[in-house]
Amino acid sequence: MADKVVISNENEVYVKIDCPEGIRYELREYFTFMVPGAQFSPQYKSKLWDGKIRLYDLRKGQIYRGLVPNIIKFCQDRDYEWEYDNEIYDEEFSLVEANEIIKKMNMPNIEPRDYQLDAFVHAIRSRRALLLSPTASGKSLIIYMIIRYLLSQDCKKVLIIVPTTSLVSQLFKDFKDYGFDSDTFVHKVFSGQEKVSNKPIIISTWQSLYTQAPSFFKNFDVIIGDEAHLFKAKSLATIMTALINAKYRIGTTGTLDGTKTHKLVLEGLFGQVRKVTTTAELMEQKVVADFNIKCLLLKHSDSLCQAAKNFTYAQEMEYLVLNESRNNFISNLAISLEGNTLILYQ
Repeated sequence: MADKVVISNENEVYVKIDCPEGIRYELREYFTFMVPGAQFSPQYKSKLWDGKIRLYDLRKGQIYRGLVPNIIKFCQDRDYEWEYDNEIYDEEFSLVEANEIIKKMNMPNIEPRDYQLDAFVHAIRSRRALLLSPTASGKSLIIYMIIRYLLSQDCKKVLIIVPTTSLVSQLFKDFKDYGFDSDTFVHKVFSGQEKVSNKPIIISTWQSLYTQAPSFFKNFDVIIGDEAHLFKAKSLATIMTALINAKYRIGTTGTLDGTKTHKLVLEGLFGQVRKVTTTAELMEQKVVADFNIKCLLLKHSDSLCQAAKNFTYAQEMEYLVLNESRNNFISNLAISLEGNTLILYQ
């Protein structure tokens, strides 16, 4: 074979790459990254792990399907011929059509903002997306519009994964507020609840599902991950890779941790990042209140820093918690401020 890379779909999770052996090793290096903080893990310290994550499986020739655009860029940068036997979705779904569909949803006194409408349209067009949108931007409404539309099409089963039981109940209530019959069509799953339901929408925490057999996940057409930045955890990735028939894969998050590894894992599991809006834009539009952040960095003496350099994490935390000077500073600062003051501790 010449310098050609042939990409084919294995399922909704993985693509298989057929190419010369030399390019396969290039791909492995291209998609290999050092995990931030790996040097502190016991596996790394005991030399059982080199601290790297390899997104391309050299043995199976597989990689996350959401990384197809990255594979194509890899080929283009090296002038390698490439072939993909499946379109990168950009379905015809116009803003006009979206507005008509939203009207039929009959949401009481709710008018989606422009950025929410744009996120909705993008998700339907691309089928795979990681929607980056901050707190208070109305991610639950975006999720609701996506689900209502997909259930009106050919999708029969939707799984929504959230990180906490309170968010399970909150999303259930939000759907009710949008005029939806949640009691009839939505099944909530958390500790002690039945996992299987005939209802078309299941909202669950990842903790309630990660021990389920792969067969449980095969019936879902749609996976939506709220707070998707948490999906880099191994148990969450296990759930995502079991959803082999979920052709719509939408993640929503208010933050990414800034590392390339994290971003690529999430894009592989869901799709390419799409910035919906920013907190600054929401403040400018008066959607959220203006606020200022002041970061105070407490300087400890050089002798204390020197003494603490070999502390374990637990020892360092104990030192900070019991440090009288630090605690006095925090209490005096709180007393000196006007109005109500909230102090949060880990």
